[in-house]
Amino acid sequence: MLRSVLATLAAGLVVASTSPALATSPIAHVICAPTTDLHQRLTRQMGSSRSASGMRGPEQIMEVWTSAAGRWTLVVTYATGTSCIVAMGEDWATNDPHGAG
Repeated sequence: MLRSVLATLAAGLVVASTSPALATSPIAHVICAPTTDLHQRLTRQMGSSRSASGMRGPEQIMEVWTSAAGRWTLVVTYATGTSCIVAMGEDWATNDPHGAG
């Protein structure tokens, strides 16, 4: 299921080959696209919404996108206007940081 979701998403994305972040990726299945396009596809095709984000540095934001079906996607967004999916999975669970669970 996850492979077919990833393949569907990859088929619809235009990979920005001019971005320095794409030149030598150590991850074989990184999918990159202009940020607006990638966010729209995550919302429309995957039924996901951004549930968490944090700064990785002055040029990068890490984002976790999740769906009601429990799928999750880890996205890195660059200041250049490109975002890349760096990991995807299933069975996302949110932990209560205050110990109520």
